[in-house]
Parts: sequence; structure tokens; C-alpha cells
Amino acid sequence: MVDVQPRQPRRTARLRSVGDGELRLRHRLVHGYRRAYRMAGQGPALVLIHGIGDSSATWAELIPDLARTHTVIAPDLLGHGASDKPRADYSVAAYANGVRDLLATLDIESATLVGHSLGGGVAMQFAYQFPERTERLILVSAGGVGGEVNPVLRAVSLPGAHLLLSTLRLPGMRLNVGLFLRLMRLLDADLAQDAPSLLNLVDALPDATSRSAFVRTLRAVVDWRGQAVTMLDRCYLTEGMPTMLLWGDRDSVVPVRHAHGAHAAMPGSRLEIFEGAGHFPFHSDPARFLALVEEFTATTGPADWSREHWRELLRAGRPGTAVGQPDTVRNREVERDLREASERSAT
Repeated sequence: MVDVQPRQPRRTARLRSVGDGELRLRHRLVHGYRRAYRMAGQGPALVLIHGIGDSSATWAELIPDLARTHTVIAPDLLGHGASDKPRADYSVAAYANGVRDLLATLDIESATLVGHSLGGGVAMQFAYQFPERTERLILVSAGGVGGEVNPVLRAVSLPGAHLLLSTLRLPGMRLNVGLFLRLMRLLDADLAQDAPSLLNLVDALPDATSRSAFVRTLRAVVDWRGQAVTMLDRCYLTEGMPTMLLWGDRDSVVPVRHAHGAHAAMPGSRLEIFEGAGHFPFHSDPARFLALVEEFTATTGPADWSREHWRELLRAGRPGTAVGQPDTVRNREVERDLREASERSAT
């Protein structure tokens, strides 16, 4: 298990400007639904999966630089961005299937997956469902590795959420939200670290269809108690798969303690903490984020998956269970989360 090496964020040169041609949206029909995506570059495939309420635009400043050495694919998940927003299955398993099917239409057999927030849960689910297609995992402030989540998201999962979200579109409400976030910044609250990105998420829900898709997606992973699904109980299956976790130490949406729990549960994983960053470390310090992704993909080989190895891992079971050997490294908090995970597992 790799220990955490605390570092100060590196403030290197600004990333180069983004070209319109590199970031233009493309579309593919998959199962009759229009899927929007951005694609640029040549080389090993790198799939960027955004979080809930977001879109591929969140990666805009990074795509041209990553495309120097990779074929970068950044989809708008179904129900998000410029993709269709049907009354459909918005579970993490369905999203993993959707990513696989989009990649198949683009002739991408396997890829390194970079997932942020909900997209991190989708990336882990993809690796669980399609390990032979997964070369590496890079999880950024990922959901699905603990129960806690911001109380605002728990509230939006309750009945009446559509009405609550619609009020944010009323005249003057955006100004009020902005004033509240400025107050959080003055108080040096963690929530203020992500104020611009959170305001952008409000703007990304302009109509009832968008809000309905957002609520359906949220309710698939969050309820009034917190995150409702987890991959924590199956993280041991990442043994042999290069995995890196990137987290802001002031994340107000998915607490940084989840990063430490996931790191302990993922054999051989690497953990990088962005000091002073919130839920969007790739916005807070894009240069460091870019450097870490490029270094990680350049210095690790793709996972060498085999049916035999997968079968052996499943038969051995998770360390600390009756089948597997006890794991004395895990602390009590991680063990508690693993026990709670038994009732929240996604399939």
C-alpha cells in the first residue's frame, strides 16, 4: 500500500489556450438517444467522465494538453449537457453501460478512465463490469466510497426537489445564491472553494427536462441518509490495476476522509491530496492535475486482466472477511464503512 506524501500544490505555468476545433461537441446515436461527446488527439485512450449536473465542458482547459499524448474522449452522460434527457435508467451501472457502448461506436477497445464525483463512481462501476476494457483508474473526488455527502444533495433527493430547483431559476435567485457563497468565502468555509463551479451547475439546469434528469440521477445514488450505493466492498478487485486517487483536502461535497478510506481499500493505489482545494481540484490547480495524470499514465502499464486472476480474487474474497485473510492495516472507520457497504452495494 502506497503511503500519502503530503505536498504543496505546484503553481506552474498556465495551460495553453483552448482551440475551438479541439473542443467542439460531436454526437452519436446510441440506442436511439443522442450522446454528445468531445474527442481530440491520438494515442492511448483517456476517457474523462464528469460529475452530476456537469458536462464534458468541465474538462475544457485540460483536453488540448492531454490530447498531445492521448486520444481523449469526454462524453456528456445521458441526462447531462447536450446529450438527450429521456425518462430512463440513470444508475451508475447504466452509465457504465452507456460509456462502454459509446466507446464501442468509436472503435475504442480499452481506456484509462478519469472520473470526477459521480463520474468516479461510474468509472469504478465500469472497471467492475468491464475489467478487460479498463487500463487504469484515476478517481477525482469520487462518489461511491463512503456514505457521507453534502447535506444540500441529501435535501435535493427528497420529494419536492423539482420545485426547489425551479426556484433557483427565478429572477434574483442566482444573485442571492452568489451572495451566500461570497459569505461562505468570507468565513473561509470549505463550500466557498467550489463557489464558481457550483454556480455553473445551477446554470446547467435551465428547464424542467434538465432538472428532472438531474433529480433522477441524484436519487439513483443519494437519499436522505447520504450516498446510497458503494463500490467500497469490491475495491479489492482493483489489485493489479493502476489506480490513483486525487482529492481536495477542503472538499465540501465528498469529504477527503473518503479518499483515505478508498486508498486503504484499493491495493497498491496512489493518493494525491490537493491542499486548499475543494471538490474540483482540476479547476483549482489544473497544471498540477495535468502533470499527475500525464506522469501516472506514462509510468504505469495498463492492467493485465485475466479471467483466472479475477476468479482467484473473487474466491479469496475481501481482506478482513471470513474467506479472506485479516487486514490489520485498516482502521476502525474504514471497517465500519465496509460493513455498511453490504447494504449499499451497486450491481
